[in-house]
Amino acid sequence: MLSPDTLTALLKERGLWRRRRRRDGHRKRRERRACLGSLVQMDGSHHDWFEGRGVKCVLMVMIDDATNQTYARLYPAETTEAAFDVLGRWIHRRGLPRSLYVDRHSIYRDEDHPDRPTQFGRAMKELSVELIQAHSPQAKGRLERRNAVFQDRLVKEMRLRKINDMAGANALLEGRFLDELNGRYAVIPRRGQDLHRALDAGTVLEEVLCVQERRVVGRDWCVRWRNRWLQIDRRHASLSLPRRQVLIKHQADGQLIVEHKGERLTCRELVAKPAAARKKAAIMNNRIWKPGSSHPWNRESARRAAPPVSLAPAAPTRDLQAEKRKKAG
Repeated sequence: MLSPDTLTALLKERGLWRRRRRRDGHRKRRERRACLGSLVQMDGSHHDWFEGRGVKCVLMVMIDDATNQTYARLYPAETTEAAFDVLGRWIHRRGLPRSLYVDRHSIYRDEDHPDRPTQFGRAMKELSVELIQAHSPQAKGRLERRNAVFQDRLVKEMRLRKINDMAGANALLEGRFLDELNGRYAVIPRRGQDLHRALDAGTVLEEVLCVQERRVVGRDWCVRWRNRWLQIDRRHASLSLPRRQVLIKHQADGQLIVEHKGERLTCRELVAKPAAARKKAAIMNNRIWKPGSSHPWNRESARRAAPPVSLAPAAPTRDLQAEKRKKAG
């Protein structure tokens, strides 16, 4: 059996190989959304932002599809926490968008379990924001072109101002750079309606845009979270929590919130791992026990080991009678 490479080489030698031209699929230009807040695109731009003068970082960029209104911020890496933070800042400024357009990064999609939402997907579902995943960089071309503007103008601006760290770069973005950028490149939407929504009553954004996982309560009423131990308060004794699952919310500021069936539990963080209950070790005596000389076992053994006592033979009866007569005479 010939391998595909060998077969291809033989066909080429005999002039039987014809290369089929691969044509790109048909694409259709997507029109802008009509209203502000209808669709917001988000992506991380990886670049040498400080031109070797500072640490490596990524620029998380968000752009409104209808108006080109842009927000951006530098983070150490493109992580779930960074995506939560930049989206939370957009929501605090403008409100909840109707849809969010992202790529197929592992933050937004679990390749091993596509039907299982990631932490970010779960948060979007709780906020009723439609999460749309692009299949190609061209699908989010407006965002890619805005990344090119940042990689050109932001880098030069930081070089002129001698900014070499993320704190200074974020201060520049928040101060004047984004305002000037939006003033120059923003466009007027076809409709003047703003579709951003306000948060529902009772919704705490910081508790939604955070990592949430379930943990099992131990018999000592402690819950472990990434080598941190939480002791649940005694007031919740009626819930019978040992061996049951609770929901832990890890907020961006490091605070941990523990909930059970929607009820927040009072707990305190332990300084160290709780000590395991000590069990009294079983006493094992391997010494050979020898009973003393007074022990019944030894007395019985001594009696059996002693030689039998020899008794004097009994005297005949006539000899006894003769002896008695002799004494009487």
